[in-house]
Amino acid sequence: MMGSCNSRIINAVDLHLMQHHDVMNYIFLSKHERETIEWGKKLARFLKPGDVIGLFGDLGSGKTRTIQGICQGLDCKDIVTSPTFTLINEYRGTIPIFHFDLYRIGSEQELFDLGYEEYFYDDGVCMIEWAERIQSLLPPEHLEIHLRSFFEMGKDDLREIDLHIIGPRLQARNWQLIQEP
Repeated sequence: MMGSCNSRIINAVDLHLMQHHDVMNYIFLSKHERETIEWGKKLARFLKPGDVIGLFGDLGSGKTRTIQGICQGLDCKDIVTSPTFTLINEYRGTIPIFHFDLYRIGSEQELFDLGYEEYFYDDGVCMIEWAERIQSLLPPEHLEIHLRSFFEMGKDDLREIDLHIIGPRLQARNWQLIQEP
């Protein structure tokens, strides 16, 4: 169900709110990739057409799992995988979804050649894995999700999810509700 989040996630969340300059951020801890997907579903409730989300993190940090959750939260019925060799996947949900994977991109010029502006400034939600490769091209108002994994043998699959909300239009949304189940 799109609007719900299992109580285990809420208990696993370590939440902080810091606001400085034009950035507001929330930090969550996820103990399992299922929780990362559930967090993405929860985030989807706050997204609107035209939102751009940059995902930052090492290989295996949870970028694709987060996007799978966002897509589920936007009622996308497609199988969501990283578009590593095609660079962009398009999905249909309650609003259009554009999923970029820039792992193999060689330069910002390749993104220009793809016509990225048509996606970034469209009426869908645009999600970019490996956004650090094109950070200067992100619009002035966007979301950033910074993921870090803490994998240890025999321990939980712990991830830190750091959501940055950049710009007054995005910050005007009722983000404190992301803390609620």
